[in-house]
Amino acid sequence: MHLSSSSCFLFPIFALILISASTAQYEVREGLVDPLTYLENPSVKELLSGLSYSYYHHTCPDLEAIINRKVKEWIDKDYTLAASLIRLHFHDFAVRGCDASILLDYPGSERRADASKTLKGFQVIDDIKAEVERKCPKTVSCADILTAAARDAIILSTAPGNGTGLDLARVPFWMVPYGRKDGRVSIDKEAQTVPMGRENVTSLLEFFQSKGLNVLDLVVLSGAHTIGMTTCSAIQHRLYDFHGTGKPDPSISPKYLNFLRRKCRWASEYVDLDATTPRTFDAVYYKNLQHNMGLLATDQMLVSDSRTSDLVATLASNPSIFYTQFALSMEKLGNTQVLTGEDGEIRVNCNFVNP
Repeated sequence: MHLSSSSCFLFPIFALILISASTAQYEVREGLVDPLTYLENPSVKELLSGLSYSYYHHTCPDLEAIINRKVKEWIDKDYTLAASLIRLHFHDFAVRGCDASILLDYPGSERRADASKTLKGFQVIDDIKAEVERKCPKTVSCADILTAAARDAIILSTAPGNGTGLDLARVPFWMVPYGRKDGRVSIDKEAQTVPMGRENVTSLLEFFQSKGLNVLDLVVLSGAHTIGMTTCSAIQHRLYDFHGTGKPDPSISPKYLNFLRRKCRWASEYVDLDATTPRTFDAVYYKNLQHNMGLLATDQMLVSDSRTSDLVATLASNPSIFYTQFALSMEKLGNTQVLTGEDGEIRVNCNFVNP
């Protein structure tokens, strides 16, 4: 099914068509061999107290239209911002949960940490916030804006169908519940806990489990690397001196290794995370892993570790499962450790706590 370009961003239509997918729940059970058996019967999930799909219906009814329009404007000018917004959302989630602490900008904040130096997309959130404040002053939190902007960035990066519209079967859409409040604390040292691409699978699993996510969420959310770029400095150890051997990482395809060595002559250069379809949000990422073309070591390990390899195979051969589960895992991520009620505030400027 396709939507025309004039209507493909009307989220209520998405909601009606995909509501069954957004309420399905997948769960990983120990001891299962066939990853397809991870699929559970659909069940309606209870929202966290304080969050609601209709939270802004009366106080800021045009919120989603504003966010979508602004995100599209920015991505049309710079397609790399789609991946940047997803990464920004992940970094926010990784420290203190989804409270927009990554947006606070002052000496000693997460945003100023070494781990955050390559983050982009702050200007997109500032632009959205400025427009929202004009329409709905002191009403919408920065945490809610960042969560919805990341969702829209993914949809805007999805491949079109055979016609001129968007193929709904390949849209990882989910409804964002609103009501998050913004945090007042942001500490640079806490940003050191964010995975940076050199961890092993055990460390990644421990990190995800500490946030209430599981192995399925890890493998599926790693699929966000189907778009975006990283600096060559992040992978040079794999190309020339893997684990101090003086040799390249043997898990890299020889042809891909030659390409990366030519591409990454300088550490400051950028390289696509997905060498096959770098501008399209799709499941080709998992096929790349099977062909030993994972750019980051943490990506390639997913196909060789027994805890994750079957999931990689399933997602590579069944893209529709990836799209549906990605939406579910992102919804889970966006609802992690949120502040509601009197626990936080609604910043007037996302860069600073209110006076």
